[in-house]
Amino acid sequence: MAALLASGCASQVQAVGQRGLPQAPTPAASPIASPVAMPTGPPSQAVAVPHAVHPMLAGSEGWRTRRDLPQVIEGYTTVASGPPGTVVGLKVSTTRSRYRVLAFRIGAYRGGSGRLVWRSGDLPGHVQPGPTFAPHVTRTLVAPWRTSVRVRTAGWQPGLYVLKLRTSGAAAQVPYVVSSRSTVGTVALSVPVATWQAYNDWGGYSLYTSPAGDHHAWAVSFDRPYGGLGGYNDFRTAIVPLVVAAERVGVRLSYLADVELAERPDLLIGARGYVSLGHAEYWTPGMMTAVLRARDSGTNLAFLGANTAYWRVRLGPRQGRPARLETGYRDDAGLDPRRATDPAATTARFRDRPARRPENGMVGMLYECYPVTADYRIVTPRWWGFAGTGVHRGSVVRGMVGGETDRVYPDRRTPRPLQVLSNTSYSCRGAPTSSQAVYYTVPSGAGVFAAGTLRWGCALVDACDEPVGRPTGRFVRIVTGNLLRAFAAGPVGAVHPAHDNVDRFRLPLRNGVTAS
Repeated sequence: MAALLASGCASQVQAVGQRGLPQAPTPAASPIASPVAMPTGPPSQAVAVPHAVHPMLAGSEGWRTRRDLPQVIEGYTTVASGPPGTVVGLKVSTTRSRYRVLAFRIGAYRGGSGRLVWRSGDLPGHVQPGPTFAPHVTRTLVAPWRTSVRVRTAGWQPGLYVLKLRTSGAAAQVPYVVSSRSTVGTVALSVPVATWQAYNDWGGYSLYTSPAGDHHAWAVSFDRPYGGLGGYNDFRTAIVPLVVAAERVGVRLSYLADVELAERPDLLIGARGYVSLGHAEYWTPGMMTAVLRARDSGTNLAFLGANTAYWRVRLGPRQGRPARLETGYRDDAGLDPRRATDPAATTARFRDRPARRPENGMVGMLYECYPVTADYRIVTPRWWGFAGTGVHRGSVVRGMVGGETDRVYPDRRTPRPLQVLSNTSYSCRGAPTSSQAVYYTVPSGAGVFAAGTLRWGCALVDACDEPVGRPTGRFVRIVTGNLLRAFAAGPVGAVHPAHDNVDRFRLPLRNGVTAS
């Protein structure tokens, strides 16, 4: 990393390795064309069947890339999500003279997991400026790029999309969510873009990382490409398999980026279900309030990950666009300037002072450990969500607990009745502890499932950090289908109330694991 320049707004930094691109010598002298991209095929090419994808629609794996080459081409969208009809600005930097954009909708299609809905013609390529601090004090990096192409999404079905940037010898992927205008009567799938951004280290800074000798960013911008999102934050292995599995079930679905809940607090009212996909570690208090309000109005919840709602963040506008700046001081929360004036907005852990609101009040568990690799050990085989899996008491689901995991803390904040479904003892960095999957119900009739593992999505295609095998994938697929079908029918707790069994297990109130 090149030496940082003096602090202040718009200080230039040189990117690390493949994370950045050469500075444009005179940005103003190289204007980038901003054509409005239009569909090149017949209207049917850009329109899919509402709610559930017809299995006879043709798909492919053309959205995938062989390897990422950000030093050749990369890009980002000016909005993380938007309803059909949104004009999406796409900002691209490439060392090649020409490139194309192809838009794929992810789903359960015949022949592949993506359906091509739009493509551009040849577009002129340009090298855009390198990373810029905006501002330096919070180590917030942006890619100060001009819009390369504007994509109209009129007629696009809500869902998860991949905008593939293709040029000679290289390609890049830009995820985008076409969000639903309403979730009423549907099971809503939530894409964890806030967590993606927290881990995004494009330019050398994230809420975790920095060059040697400097502190991590205290605020990160959505106005830059995604960088370093591997492992459990890789949407290709953590989110795409869940989306495909959900669409294959055939229930009415809706889609949203998680940050939309901060801007639209009533978005989930009337939804049959809400599903948090994958690693959703970073939440605003407003996001949590929106989900809890929906639960208490009868919306079923499923948390198909672990470490959910661990860190509190703030979202703010940037250049007139909402939710483009994510503030998270994390372990430096004592330096958060809002701590003195608005304690509830302090960007610490949800379980910490000065505004304690632990995640177990929503999820049913608290985050416990990283890293971990262990098996599910089934303790409640007759739970309705396990129907068709063939499990019995003591059955082992190989490798199901992984990455990060949660544990039940039976304090006053944990909803009851709560039913422990699996219980696994293991050692976290030398400390004995345990991991659970749970189900609880509330007076509204809503049922809540928490998987307690980050391997739920990747297990579907056996693409986790360690092999889990086909039987584990089959287990996840069946349970996911059972959850979605039951959720789509209405408040599942009215039909399947939780049977509290917490007292059967050794679940100390004290946290003895330093990792959490």
